[in-house]
Amino acid sequence: MAVILTEKAANEVKRIMQDQKLEAGTVLRVGVTGGGCSGFSYALGFDKQFDEKVDAKYEHHGVPVVVDKKSALYLDGTTVDFYDGIDARGFKFDNPNAVKSCGCGSSFQA
Repeated sequence: MAVILTEKAANEVKRIMQDQKLEAGTVLRVGVTGGGCSGFSYALGFDKQFDEKVDAKYEHHGVPVVVDKKSALYLDGTTVDFYDGIDARGFKFDNPNAVKSCGCGSSFQA
């Protein structure tokens, strides 16, 4: 399995990449870092680096997505969506591996 990017999230990523005039070959890097109120925090950003020895690479709706293999253990099957509502706006992670999440959804425990 992989990290899945919804069409809505992919469209937002493409918009941001265009607005920031990012170079061709830029990928969306999804990962986890230690920290947050539940143990791990989600990391989402742009990167020019990809190493097939330590990274897995996917493509969803025209967006290249890279996940380092250590993070992939915690993110396998995770769906990244984009929410744009009156109460909040941003990327949302639906992680089937999370046994506990914080109230804001930015950190989790696996």
